[in-house]
Amino acid sequence: MESIDEIKKGLLEEIKTIAIIGISNQEDKPSFRVARYLKNAGYKIIPVNPKYEEVLGEKCFPSLSSIPEKVDVVDIFMKADTLLPVVEEAIKLRPKCIWLQLGIINEEAKRMVEGEGILFFMDQCIKMEHERLMKHEN
Repeated sequence: MESIDEIKKGLLEEIKTIAIIGISNQEDKPSFRVARYLKNAGYKIIPVNPKYEEVLGEKCFPSLSSIPEKVDVVDIFMKADTLLPVVEEAIKLRPKCIWLQLGIINEEAKRMVEGEGILFFMDQCIKMEHERLMKHEN
């Protein structure tokens, strides 16, 4: 049986495209810092926030369903009590993983994803996990 760390590491090695929901264009915001880190780590980031045209030099989309390509991970920076519609939308896109960032906990979202064949992490930072699990490579 694979450990959670082995599952995460396998995911981080396999994925290419990460949609960042609720991204900010302000450098001091966690969503911006995480997106910049992931982009620098070689992932294609797809910013999702109806407020912006572009973030980190990438076209910003108003919603998940407006993204014209396959997304491997949906990384969510939203208040826990507002994210269920986004999780529903994400499930329809069949990503490999839906990831709720550090401090974001929603048990109902977890239940929605269970049985869908999609990995689900919550209250964890994808950047911190990448640093921890992938540091021996490169």
